[in-house]
Order: sequence, then structure tokens, then C-alpha cells
Amino acid sequence: MKEQTLLKGKPVSFAILDYGLFEVHSGPRTIGICGALVSTDAGEHVLIDTGFPPKYIADSEAATREDGLGSFGRVLSLTPANSVDAQLALLGLARNDITLMIQSHTHIDHLGEMGGFPGVPILIAAAERALPRPLYWTGGQPMAWPEAEYIEIVQDTRIAPGFDVLLCPGHAPGQLAFALDLPQTGALIFTSDAISRASEIDEGFAGSWDVPLAIHHGARLMTLAREQGARVIYGHSPEEWPTLRKAPRTFD
Repeated sequence: MKEQTLLKGKPVSFAILDYGLFEVHSGPRTIGICGALVSTDAGEHVLIDTGFPPKYIADSEAATREDGLGSFGRVLSLTPANSVDAQLALLGLARNDITLMIQSHTHIDHLGEMGGFPGVPILIAAAERALPRPLYWTGGQPMAWPEAEYIEIVQDTRIAPGFDVLLCPGHAPGQLAFALDLPQTGALIFTSDAISRASEIDEGFAGSWDVPLAIHHGARLMTLAREQGARVIYGHSPEEWPTLRKAPRTFD
């Protein structure tokens, strides 16, 4: 574990941000599109992912046609209440309160406002940033890398006491997951898409960018969770999402 102190404080709260609902044709299954907000005892706020591009809130059907996303799935619910600004506002925050952004990976449902926080550094896996363009989705990569200060990591990295960023390639070349130690909740692991749902483990991570790597890191995360007695929050769990605690409620 590399130590790279990027924050002054320790995490004191973790909030799940609700960026809407999507139906994946395979299954089919209905998934929540989520990001997260980590706050520290030094008044810092770390934003993890920003959901779909804003054009999907303006007109999801037109955006789906433009991107050719209809072959994969469809937006079920995505309103202004699911925007980055609205989700931050639930926590009493605005864009200028964000200290650090983290891009868990660069698929279309995670990078929508990656360029929307000028002056805020973006933490990202070096393998992901090395791509000619963000992944977006397999139907095309229309988005260029936004101008920003990128902090690239090549291994598991502790960015503050009690806040580890875990490099878990498999779902994507630079997939990240997160391990937190919170004052009341204790150990919490946010898998992001390193494990999108519990059943993905038994399904062998079919469809991943690199299936053997996804299997390896999925097992690693679950072992870590068992060892730490951690609460696990998956990236896109149909079973977990309806009852999952979301902003303005937090894990403290």
C-alpha cells in the first residue's frame, strides 16, 4: 500500500449519490447509477464519479439515440433531481466545496461531469488515463479528456488515514474501489464496478474488459471485507439499491 497524502483530515462521513435508474437489457436488471461523497474532519469533500452526461437529463431518449446506447439498455429515470448539483445540495454542498474528484473508471454512467469542476484535481488510475479517450461505452468514445490536474495512481494508495483507494482492474483497465474507516460505521468498502452486484461473483464477471483480472480483484475485495468485518456497498446492485441509504442520509 502506497501512502500519498492528498487530504488533511480523516473521513467522517460517506454518502451515496443517486444519479438515476437504468435498465440493462441483459437479465434484464434495473440498476441504480451511483456516485459517492466522502467528507473529512478537516472540512474536505471528495466526489467519486458524476453519473451520466447532462444531456441525458435534458432528453434521455435523444441522448441514447445519439450515443447508440439503446443496444445495451435504457434510462428509466433521470431527472434534474439526479444531477450532480442537486445531489450535492442534499448534503448542503455546491461545486466549489469539492476538494478532490475521483474517477472510479470512465464508463458513460460515471464520467458525465468529469470536466465540470475546473481547478479541482482528478484522481484516476494511470492505466485509465493512458487511454486515448475515456471509455464512454463500447458503442463509441466521443468524449475527450478534460483539461485538469490528474493525479495518477498505479497501485493501492492511502490518500488519508482511513481512506484507501484500491486499484482493481478488470471491469475496466483502471477500475478503482474504496476502503474507508468511519467513526461509527467502522470499515466500509465501496466496490464501485469492481463488483457491480453480489451475483456477479458467481456469474464469473462475464463481459468484463479482463475477466481473469475482474475475478481476481473481486475475490480480493471480498477477502478484505471479511478480514475487516466491513460493510460492502456494490456499484450497481438491483437488490441493494432500493433500500440503500442515500443522500442526504450518510454513513458516519
